[in-house]
Amino acid sequence: MKNIKFLFMLLAFVFAANGCQKFEDLESDPNRSTSASPSLVLRGILKDVYDSPWDDESRWCQYWCINYNYYGTNEYWTGSADFRYTTLKNVLKMEEEAARINLPTVNAYSSVGKFLRAYFYYQMTMRVGDVPMSEALKGADNVFPKYDTQKEVFAQILTWLDEANSDLAARIADADNTLQGDIYYGGDLRLWQKAVNSYKLRVLIQMSNKSADATLNIGGQFSKILSDPAKYPVFEGNGDDLALQYNAVSDKYPTNPDNFGFDALRNNMSATHIGLLTSLKDPRVFVVAEPGTYYTDTLGLSRTDFNAYVGAPFDEGLDAMSSKAQGGVYALIGRNRYYSGYTAEPGVQIGYAEMCFNIAEGINRGWYNAGNASDWYQKGITASMNFFGISDAAGIAAYLAQPLVGYKGNNADGLAQILEQRYLALFQQAGLESYFHWRRTGAPTFAFGGPGTGNSGLIPRRFQYPTSERDNNSANYEAALQRQFGNANDNVNDELWITKN
Repeated sequence: MKNIKFLFMLLAFVFAANGCQKFEDLESDPNRSTSASPSLVLRGILKDVYDSPWDDESRWCQYWCINYNYYGTNEYWTGSADFRYTTLKNVLKMEEEAARINLPTVNAYSSVGKFLRAYFYYQMTMRVGDVPMSEALKGADNVFPKYDTQKEVFAQILTWLDEANSDLAARIADADNTLQGDIYYGGDLRLWQKAVNSYKLRVLIQMSNKSADATLNIGGQFSKILSDPAKYPVFEGNGDDLALQYNAVSDKYPTNPDNFGFDALRNNMSATHIGLLTSLKDPRVFVVAEPGTYYTDTLGLSRTDFNAYVGAPFDEGLDAMSSKAQGGVYALIGRNRYYSGYTAEPGVQIGYAEMCFNIAEGINRGWYNAGNASDWYQKGITASMNFFGISDAAGIAAYLAQPLVGYKGNNADGLAQILEQRYLALFQQAGLESYFHWRRTGAPTFAFGGPGTGNSGLIPRRFQYPTSERDNNSANYEAALQRQFGNANDNVNDELWITKN
């Protein structure tokens, strides 16, 4: 009996003690972290910057094709884009964690954070148009954010990039080395500053159809960067690229010996890309592609004969493409470069060669009078050749001297050359950037209209908004559609503000 009384007294004591605890204390999980180092958050964000080669987006740029329907088709999308607000929330979290460990208000993480805001908003607005920005990321304070116009979004992107450049310059002057978790530059803020300004040149070029807008002053902003390299440093070579370096353990190149047997013969090269290379007698074709066995084995052509490389029309029906690919008519993915190891080439997100062509285009358009478009055009070609392992100076000089390649001047013909060479340089790089250039300029000529295109034979001009916007923020979603397109249909064939003249 005494033992039973003692047990009841003990239980009563325990319940009384627990009754003094707050509900929040009982709710908390002592094994779950409530904070993280800014470096850990940054690492995750930078993984989201990465666009993989040989994915749907590079295929929609008409670089390669699927010829076997088990793996998919070459039809363009008909659905929605992914929004990047979860990643943008992590940018805010990174900055909060930097403040928590008592870094200065302007620090390495906040400086790179402004670039990341610009980067992810660019990714979203280029896909769909207007997006929530000024009222976004406020949590419970505003669960129904309005949509900012695409013009407002681009204006803010340019502002963030200017601020990132200034903030990074200040941190460099203070010898700040606090940026940890940086998978691209290892914390080197000088390289980040170059990336910021090189990226701004990309954004300005994509705004070329709005160059007459005095409030945006696109040409003036472009010229300001090139006129003051001390204040606005840009990339100086391929070694400055914002690129993921692959390895054989944790970050394997997407095509590699592990998957050669699954898809090497089920994918082939596109005529949009291969046809442009062969028409220019471009040696990069020998690096990125395999000749069709019909031409080498049956006709006896050499592997270095441009006639042995034929790409598939991107809009061709899948049955016809599969039959021809299996018959050795179409060039396949270059196995020596892309399937023989795990580190084929860096995964470039923002690159020097691309930047050279962006500068050449801006000069061609009259935005910067002190530069020479021909020089930048040739630098871009040389950098791209070097990237693909072609370093013979005499061979590159001979290529540049060809009538079809030699720069034709600051005119429409010269502009067409810049657009085509940038397309070649962006092969398997920078996600949808080549598609965005095609949408803006119509160059190079994309194939569409055949049974392989889908979408009634049309290449879409935009993505739809995520269905979560329609379901959860419907009033603002519908208002944005009406403002942009005059209806609430959310049609992938509607034209965005950025591409209208």
